[in-house]
Amino acid sequence: MLISDVAGTTTDPISKSMELLPLGPVLFVDTAGLDDEGELGLKRVNKSYEALRKCDLALFVLDASRRSDDFSEMAREFLKESRKRNMPTVVVINKCANTVATALYRECFDIPSDIPIVCTDALSGSGIEDLKQVIIKCAKQDDSPIGLTDGIVKDGDVVLLVTPIDSAAPKGRLILPQQQVIRDILDKDAMALVVKETEVKAAIASLGKAPDIVITDSQAFKSVANDIPSDMPLTSFSIIFARQKGDLAQQLKGARALATLEAGDRVLISEGCTHHRQCNDIGTVKIPKLVRKIQPDAQF
Repeated sequence: MLISDVAGTTTDPISKSMELLPLGPVLFVDTAGLDDEGELGLKRVNKSYEALRKCDLALFVLDASRRSDDFSEMAREFLKESRKRNMPTVVVINKCANTVATALYRECFDIPSDIPIVCTDALSGSGIEDLKQVIIKCAKQDDSPIGLTDGIVKDGDVVLLVTPIDSAAPKGRLILPQQQVIRDILDKDAMALVVKETEVKAAIASLGKAPDIVITDSQAFKSVANDIPSDMPLTSFSIIFARQKGDLAQQLKGARALATLEAGDRVLISEGCTHHRQCNDIGTVKIPKLVRKIQPDAQF
């Protein structure tokens, strides 16, 4: 990263992920200054506002050494925009000789009384801890998010996890959703046994008791269902995450709509994965193949 006190050094937004407890993983996005000038500068400012659409909290950084009417107007415009988006905003006054003089800077930059201000000096590190605490306080948090295995796993349960290791699996590690489910199970003081789809029968036989639930990768759902008793609870990693992050009832309606497809109907497949496509890709190969079993003449 190139750092300079020359205006216009930052062009495209720069992202940096980190862990900010107790929030957890967060992504900071550093944008070009909103005081950029000229035709190219205006484009950079527009990109900065575009980045705002993807954020949950805005840190509006002002330079304490550059107090002027222009900066006050820029602050008003930005705060107007953040209010319109209903976005929590913190004004950060950097290069402060006195990091407790928030009232002085609020008046100088004409910052509304309901907007929190933090004075910092990035060079010395002064005020940075205060800024962290204000970010934690102001960040939007869901007080009662549904846990990944809430309602299906409880204290003392034994959970059988089925994770196929195929050409799409990353080398040397489990994919993140599988890791997250394992952690959620452990947080509930339950036990997780992880096996490949070829080891399901052997795993159940070795346990000495039936697992309380089986969670499988979607592509192995049919084979796993054939390998376990019909009365054993079975779900998938995909369904667990769909319930937590989306509208599972609406997605179920979408799945049922497949049965109503007629010849020539068009199906939109929108895939959000970041991995590069492989020969047996889910979005371009596996899903179309499954849909064509229902309606061979569907278009994609």
